[in-house]
Amino acid sequence: MHARLYAGVKALSDFCCDLHINVPTGKDSLSLSQQYPNGEKIISPGTVIVSAGGEVSDIKKVVSPVLVNDKNASLYHIDFSFDEQRLGGSAFAQSLGKVGDDVPTVKNPEYFADAFMAIQQLIEKGWILAGHDISAGGLITTLLEMCFANTNGGLHINLHDICKDGDIVKTLFAENPGVVIQVSDEHKQDFKDFMEEQGIAFAKIGYPVEDARTIVVKAGDVEKTFSIDALRDTWYKTSYLLDRKQSFHGKAKERFENYKQQPIEMKFNNDFTGTLAQYGISADRRQPSGIKAAIIREKGTNGEREMAYCLYLAGFDVKDVMMTDLITGRETLEDINMIVFCGGFSNSDVLGSAKGWAGAFLFNPKAKEALDKFYARKDTLSLGICNGCQLMVELGLTGAKGAKMLHNDSHKFESEFITLSIPQNDSVMFGSLSGNKLGLWVAHGEGKFSLPEAESAYNVIAKYNYHGYPANPNGSDYDVAGICSADGRHLCMMPHLERAVFPWQNAWYPADRKNDEVTPWIEAFVNARKWIEAQ
Repeated sequence: MHARLYAGVKALSDFCCDLHINVPTGKDSLSLSQQYPNGEKIISPGTVIVSAGGEVSDIKKVVSPVLVNDKNASLYHIDFSFDEQRLGGSAFAQSLGKVGDDVPTVKNPEYFADAFMAIQQLIEKGWILAGHDISAGGLITTLLEMCFANTNGGLHINLHDICKDGDIVKTLFAENPGVVIQVSDEHKQDFKDFMEEQGIAFAKIGYPVEDARTIVVKAGDVEKTFSIDALRDTWYKTSYLLDRKQSFHGKAKERFENYKQQPIEMKFNNDFTGTLAQYGISADRRQPSGIKAAIIREKGTNGEREMAYCLYLAGFDVKDVMMTDLITGRETLEDINMIVFCGGFSNSDVLGSAKGWAGAFLFNPKAKEALDKFYARKDTLSLGICNGCQLMVELGLTGAKGAKMLHNDSHKFESEFITLSIPQNDSVMFGSLSGNKLGLWVAHGEGKFSLPEAESAYNVIAKYNYHGYPANPNGSDYDVAGICSADGRHLCMMPHLERAVFPWQNAWYPADRKNDEVTPWIEAFVNARKWIEAQ
């Protein structure tokens, strides 16, 4: 793992040097800036991002590396290298202070390509329950990583068919390219017939053991037992040591102590079907509904497209409104029923907690008038997500007593997939979701709700599912993730519900609901549209 991480960082460094990329700095930088009436000017730092992307034919057809804990399934080893197992250059060799020159190769490139394409076809057929590549750390690391994310279950592995020379160390630690896939016994014969037809070698190496937390490996007369939980701590320790240099207030240690204690949970309403038809909505709608929502954007907003689509799918006609539209008076919001302040990095967040964005309202009379008139109406709703949540708190738009948004306790940007629990509440958007536990993403540096009053003084509509870091990623008081105005109309939260309305957007989703079209988060948007229709 160390070798792969170093190689990746070194390669990126060499790539940037070869391109002769210069990042502009100082007063001559080309960057976003904003000047206020008092003469203060904020300049956002210049940044270069080098990225790449690849085409995916069907984003819903993905294979998770997490083992499905089902005894009626088997694991198969598929070698891509068509070569002898070699330890040169391996993480195992490096752990012994060696390097070695006898390294694994791809002996037959055509075979490698055929094996790769066979895997793609197996994915297309839906026969692979789980899969993991063999790379840094070798086969044993692959098997362990397939088990780490589960809270129970282990493996029984027999290397008889692939440990031909009896060298179990080579078999477990060689980094010859290949994969381990899990196939249900329901498709066992179909899988074998297909692989033989394609001319690709495979070997059954084991099966899940539902009530164990060990991997038992046999090879001839040799038997070894590996503790999944103990080795997971060893595997995670390098991340912890790095985290200690990046996190503050002891949060690295707290993450290390809790990372196995806070599994993702999901709990839905009993009547949730996961279909668009349940809500009477369709992605094919082309006629206006007359229920208007506006996305309010500032420089640096980056969550507007996902949000606009959620609103459209729920039945809104969506309008894009930049702050300059409000500042100049081109937009007044008079015909808008709902406004949404999206996530992002307004003014690069250099002012902290959207203070720059708030200033754009407070110091521009036309923008302030449009906002004040909107909130004075009784037929309006508003939503703030992440940076937009910071803005709503800064402007006091939820009426929360003394609420402030502060830096995360870890003092670093937190980005992860977590569970929110929805307490009993009467908000327009989340009321019907009371009692649910739903997964979604957080991505923020200043997401801590500082709430000086008792919890009962606030209309809490979302809480982090566990007390303690990292499930509560920012240290918010009372584990609060979102609050709402007393009348239930104006809601703000740090996590991004608009990034989790489809199952394929979730890092984990219940396997028995794999055919859902949408997640329960869409209900919040539908609730908003229905409320406006009823006014």
